[in-house]
Order: sequence, then C-alpha cells, then structure tokens
Amino acid sequence: MFQHPQLPRRQAIQAGAVGLLGLGMSHLDRLRAEGAASFESARAKNVIYIFLSGGLAQHESFDMKPDAPAEIRGEFQPIATRTPGLQICEHLPKLAARSEKWSLVRSLTHPHNEHSMGHMVMLSGRSDLPTGFSPNGPKHTDHPSIAAIAGQVTQSVNNLPPAIMLPEKLVHRSGRVLPGQFGGQMGPGTDPFLLECCSTNRQAYGAWPEFGFHHARGSENPKDLSFGLPSLQLPSTITKGRLGSRVDLLAELQSQQRGLRKLAEVDSFDRFQERALSMLADGKMSKALDVVDADPKTLDRYGRHVFGWSLLLARRLVGAGVNLVQVNLGNNETWDTHGNAFPNLKNYLLPPMDQAVAALLDDLDASGQLDETLIVMAGEFGRTPKISHLPSAYALPGRDHWGACQSVFLAGGGIKGGRVVGSSDQHGGWPKDSPQTPENFAATIYSALGLPRTSYWHDLLDRPMPIYHGDPMPGLT
Repeated sequence: MFQHPQLPRRQAIQAGAVGLLGLGMSHLDRLRAEGAASFESARAKNVIYIFLSGGLAQHESFDMKPDAPAEIRGEFQPIATRTPGLQICEHLPKLAARSEKWSLVRSLTHPHNEHSMGHMVMLSGRSDLPTGFSPNGPKHTDHPSIAAIAGQVTQSVNNLPPAIMLPEKLVHRSGRVLPGQFGGQMGPGTDPFLLECCSTNRQAYGAWPEFGFHHARGSENPKDLSFGLPSLQLPSTITKGRLGSRVDLLAELQSQQRGLRKLAEVDSFDRFQERALSMLADGKMSKALDVVDADPKTLDRYGRHVFGWSLLLARRLVGAGVNLVQVNLGNNETWDTHGNAFPNLKNYLLPPMDQAVAALLDDLDASGQLDETLIVMAGEFGRTPKISHLPSAYALPGRDHWGACQSVFLAGGGIKGGRVVGSSDQHGGWPKDSPQTPENFAATIYSALGLPRTSYWHDLLDRPMPIYHGDPMPGLT
C-alpha cells in the first residue's frame, strides 16, 4: 500500500513546484529516457583519485636523482622495479614489484607554491585561480572540484552518489577549510558527497594508528581517534515500506530536481539525505562499508590504518557503482615535509601508502576491474630540488613547496603499465620535456569517466560551462 510520505518542508516546496512549472507526471518517462541517453557514455569507467595533501616529494618517491649533489638527491636510495630502467624509492618496494600495473608522469607543472592555491588547481584541474579566490577558505566563486563535476554530470548507480570524498574533508590545523574541494560556482548542493569516517583532526597523524605521527615530534597516536562510518541503520519508526514510498516519490522528482533545488535553495544535507536512503535500507551495503572489521587477510594486505581502511573502502564503493571516489590520504597537509622529512617519510608515510596502494592494485586486478578503474595519485605540488632546514621548527631538514614539477602516479582505466611520460631536469625542479598541466591531468580523469569532449557542467544560473580545458596526458594508453 502506498503510504503518504512525510517530506521535509523544502521537499514539499519542490513537489509543488512541479505543478507550478507546468511539468506533470506524464513528462517523467520522457525526461528519464533523455537523461539516460545523455549519460550512457559516462559509465565507461570509474576513478579513484588519491590525494596526498601537503605535497609528495618527487625526489623521495618516483623521480629520484641519485647522481645529483647531496643537497639535491637526499638520503634515500633508488631500487629497481620490474620495468627495466625504471627506478623508484627504496621505501616503495611493493609498488616496485608491481610496476607492470602502473605508470608515471614526471613533468606535471603549475605556477603555485602555496597550499591553498595548490589544492585549488589540483582538485579542480584548472591552473588559473578563480576570480575572488581566497586562500583562507572556499567561496561560491571557486572553480568546482573534479569530484563535484563528476557528481553533477555522471549518472548514479544503485541510487549511490556518483562521486564521494572520504575519509574527511581537508582542514588546516588552524581550522581553515582548504578551498578546491567543493562545488564552487555550481552551488553548495553540488559539493561531493562527504563520507566522513573520522573526526577531522588538526594535526598530521598520517596513517594512524599504526603509523601516526606529528611533523615535529615524530610518532604520535592520540587515543581519541577512531575510523568508522555514520550509522547506516534505519530508525525503528521507519519501515522499509515507508522508506520505499519516499524513494519512489523522490525518484519521480529527480529529473527536475536540479532546477528545483536552485529555486528552493536546498542545501547539501537535503541532497545527501536523499542519496543515503537506499543505503539505509540495504543491510548488505552497511556490511560492505564496514572495512575496519574486514577479514584479517584483507586487513593484512591493506593495513590496519587510515590509509588502508580508506583505500579498501574506495575499492568497495567503485565496486558498488560509485563513479569517482576521492581519497584524502592524510589531513592537515600530512605530506608537507618541510622538516624531519627523511625519518617521517621512511617511518610513517611511504610504508602505509606503498602497502595500501599495492593492495588496491592487486584487488582490482584480481577482480577484473582494474581495466575499468583509473587510479590517479597526486598532491597539490612537489617539493623543492634543494634540501633546506628550519631549525626553529624541526630538528632535521626537509624540502619546501614547489609547484613547478611533481610526479603523478597512474594505473588502470586503460593505462599501460611500466611507462614514464615526461621527465624533469637533472635536479628534479622543472619539466625537461612533455610538460603537463592540471588541465591535462583533469582531462585524463574525465576521459576515463567516459565523458565526451563536448561535455559541460551547469552553474547556479544553469549556464553550461565546458568540462575540458586541455587534452588527456599522452603516451599512457
């Protein structure tokens, strides 16, 4: 029996607006069909965007310079990979053993050396800063993030959000929310779905609890940190029958909902609440997302830490039909290695990243999903060629911010393994050949999602804006 849904006031306004706009229920089948046709190509692939907030040092990871002077090359040694002639850092042995599954771009460049600016350009795929940009926080005039665009223009599957960000939004220790993560000009209702698995902390802590650390103090794992999902249990007063009625009505309004949200000024919570309805009703989904209590062998491979749990969760989400998952590996600019860089990278950062990414590659490959899932890993910039020291803050040296050159890791989604696109100069400071931009980086992601070059997103005034601002990075497929 159809039960009358108890809709919030804003959703009731939306329902009334259907009649006000002259759109009856007879229009819905045609609107559904047109929507499905327009999104048909967008289901070609999935993307997992691993974001290393703070800036991964290219010299200590994927672009080592062993023949450079000591103040350039650093303390780590290169090791051979399975690809002849390709060497990476000694503290990435699991990835070295799987080089046939991934490739590198060693020449990504942009002009920004400040964290907020770097986040803006690498999360949005736009090298230019938006009008009115503020490093102190997001603004409605910001460029929309890659994740937000994917959320707007790709089709959801199983009523899951098309794009999800986890395990927490990126926040500086001062409390400043980093720009570039949100919907910006598309409006607050288009922010990526945030699957908040841990309380946003304002310290580094990295891959806690096993590899938790503080940039200056070293090993540190506060007792009050925990990883888990918001409750996915239905309130006892809501039966699946009542929930189904709500879902049915919301589905009827879905094709018209973007414009109605703008009219009613519906906020992100309303949209996310609707997206979560099917998850609430599905006990299997709740179990699938419980990664902390995954089987011991799986946890042994991924790691019992926030890096491992986050990438295991991302793998399950794309398997369930989410188009793009952005995984923030570390808050408070965890990878910002101004000082104590070598012990922090060796002991707390590179090992859990190596472990978790390698396990992700193995899982997707074994399931046959790697060919349809692009994995990209990057930060907001690289690090300076020359090692420096801030004795007032750190006991040991590190490297400063450097937008001019960074290395990007790619795998799956049609990417051939064992390839290197572009190169840096002898000191790893500037692209030597085949420079690539954030626009090329974003185009690679959009292409992997199956979006045609004519695709566009809509701003708050419903104006179409082009998605592509460059060509996909060459030589990878």
